[in-house]
Amino acid sequence: MLILDQLINALQLGSIYALVALGYSMVYGIIKLLNFAHGDVIMVGGYIAIFSLAAGHHPALAFFLIVFGCTLLAVVMEKLAYTPLRTAPRISVLITAIGISILLQNLAQFFFEARPLPLHIPLPTGSINIAGTTLAYTMIITIMASVLSMLALNFVVSRTRLGKAMRAVSEDGEAAQLMGINVNNVVTFTFAVGAALAGIGAILYFVRFPVVTPTVGAMLGLKAFIAAVLGGIGSIPGAMFGGFAIGILEVLVTAAGFSRWTDGAVFLVLIIVLLVRPTGLMGRKIVEKV
Repeated sequence: MLILDQLINALQLGSIYALVALGYSMVYGIIKLLNFAHGDVIMVGGYIAIFSLAAGHHPALAFFLIVFGCTLLAVVMEKLAYTPLRTAPRISVLITAIGISILLQNLAQFFFEARPLPLHIPLPTGSINIAGTTLAYTMIITIMASVLSMLALNFVVSRTRLGKAMRAVSEDGEAAQLMGINVNNVVTFTFAVGAALAGIGAILYFVRFPVVTPTVGAMLGLKAFIAAVLGGIGSIPGAMFGGFAIGILEVLVTAAGFSRWTDGAVFLVLIIVLLVRPTGLMGRKIVEKV
């Protein structure tokens, strides 16, 4: 039963990484941008949660404000910082993304100081016992919310007109534009969807780790990026697989008594996978014609 307990724990943690990794993977798949400010969007969602709940808002309204605030922030970032650099070299856009990440962290430190702030997400408490395994309600909610979010994303990408436009832009942006697709709107929509998933991930993350700091999104975002690369950057199933793989790895390392080495184990596995398969476990080779 201990193995089953650890597996459920890994699925909860992996669900969070998978949700955040989807944002990285979607944006990269559309415009080949590594948005390193993505993790800091989650940090902003944490501060929104603190002030919304402190104001006495109903939890449902607070959750809506978190997702809406993360989405709005991502859209503003895309319009102000990334759209003007659409035709710029990739290194310029990458440096801009890193700069935005540092800016958000410093703004948070300026307004809210560096001290950790506790955050209690009001989800149902309690647990149920199934076959000798205790499942907390928060654990069940986290896994179910992540699975439903991923299914909804898969439906949007595969069944809706905007999703088809996203796939077209991902394959060939110039050809999609010639066919009448508004590439700017598609990119903005992609940022919005990725940030909405990050907002949901923020709620679930702070249920498990109820403390907000200006740098809380840095390592979370980095691990989600590793999950996306591990699964195959640009691949939605790959991001989901990579997130769950990172969650399982961290729980196994912790259960083995090496909790101080979890971050190192994640990076070590990433290096090994990239040495063996540079495109990631579920990535596909891209052949450029000249």
